[in-house]
Parts: sequence; C-alpha cells; structure tokens
Amino acid sequence: MGFRRLWGLFALAVTATPNAPTTIHLCGDSTMAKGGGGAGIPTEGWGEYLKYSFGPDYVVHNAAIGGRSARSFTREGRFTEVANVVKPGDWVVIEFGHNDGGSLSTDNGRTDCPGDGAQTCQTTYNGVQETVLTYPAYYKNAAKLFLDKGAKVILNSPTPNNVCESGTCVSDESRFDYYAWHAAAELASPDVYHVPHKQYAVQAMKNLGPEIVNANYPKDHTHTGPYMADVMAGSFVLGLRCGTTALGAAVKNTTDSLTTSFYGPCIPQNSSVPI
Repeated sequence: MGFRRLWGLFALAVTATPNAPTTIHLCGDSTMAKGGGGAGIPTEGWGEYLKYSFGPDYVVHNAAIGGRSARSFTREGRFTEVANVVKPGDWVVIEFGHNDGGSLSTDNGRTDCPGDGAQTCQTTYNGVQETVLTYPAYYKNAAKLFLDKGAKVILNSPTPNNVCESGTCVSDESRFDYYAWHAAAELASPDVYHVPHKQYAVQAMKNLGPEIVNANYPKDHTHTGPYMADVMAGSFVLGLRCGTTALGAAVKNTTDSLTTSFYGPCIPQNSSVPI
C-alpha cells in the first residue's frame, strides 16, 4: 500500500465525525419543566436533574412547559415541535396529569374528555370550537408521532402531589396512573414503554418522611423545590433501572445504589418493558 493511500486513510480517521449523542426529549408540565412553575419561588422540575444519571452519550432536551396538559400540549403544537427535532434512536418521555382533570363546563383549555378510549367531547375554547379527546388518546397520538420519527417512547404516570402534607405520608392513586399504562398497552409496540413514576415517587417520599418532604415543597403541594425535584428524577431513574429498556441499561446509577437508599426496592411487575 502506497504512502498516499496510508495518508488518506489516516486523514479520514482523524476527520471522521463522531456519533452524535442520543437525545432524551421530555414532554410534560411544570413538575418536569425548567423552573418548576414557582414564579419567583425557588421551585424546580425533575427534568432538570435527569441528565446527571447519564453519560456523555446522552443529552436531555427538556421541552416541558408549565401549566400544560396532554390536550393543551397537543393543541399548541408542542408535540410536533419536539417531533421536528427528533432523530431515529432518540427517546421521548411523556408525562402529564396534573392539569388534565377538571370540568369542560368551564373549559380552561386543559381539561381532557373523560374516558379511557375513543370518547370525544365538544367544547368552545377562546371562541374556537374544539373536539376534545381523552387522556389516553392524546398520549397515543403523541407516541405515534414520535414512533414515525424512529424514536422510542416512554409514557409515564404523573408525579404525585405532596403525599405527606397532612403530617402522615399516604398513598396516592388517580385515574391518570391507569390511563398512562392503558395507552402504552393499547399501542402494543416494542418501542413503547411505561414507567409507573408516581408509584416510585410515593415510595421514596414515604421513606423520606413528612419532615423532609414538607420542607421541600416551598410553594404548594404540587411544585417541588430543587431537592424534591431531584428525588422525582431519581424515582424515574429507578423505574428505568428496574425495567428492561436500553435506556435503563444506560443509567449510570447501579440498581443496588438506588434500591438500598430511600428510593426503595423495584416495584413488583415494574412495567418499563415493552407492552
């Protein structure tokens, strides 16, 4: 092999562009978003801490926006905005629920249509007639948008409100916990996963106890201070680590380091696996 050929191969090796990192895109409300919805009060969203559990091969794009529901995130075109920058092999985490309840009789633009399937409701919001879908329908439509871009999708249950507010830490269940799982189950895709984020977060909060938990909700029972935001991120990471996703395998924290701490054990039948 001649000198020129060797030099050409060397130059190619030096100038080759390294693989771009995989992006974890986050779609959610203030409990996930940068700043955490505090409006001058020191709150933070858990999405800001997720990056610390991954190495340089992953970057986090936190597209969560305060005050949004699955419905309003859809209507405002925010899922589409994220899809426009998604690359094949990226991950998208979707988590709503705090703003999705309420009544359409006094429509605030966020309330979803009741139901777990293809039910629809008619409303007028800001002078515009709108067909409102159910929470699972919005989840499934968003997931399909990202699947078409070659991404893998995680449909989370929402984080809890402060379960220790009364001085005793209690359990917290809502229909959105079931709806998030149900949406993933109905999609029946090997690239769609579910993490029961609320269950893992409640487990951690109970282990921390009311004194620590209450001290880290500086605004109200929904918006976390930085410490509790980090706890919420760790709860999600434990859900990943206890499952079988490739994203969970990429987490820097070992399963033992999480389960032997206040985060607690893997939840039986943890479902961050293909459904």
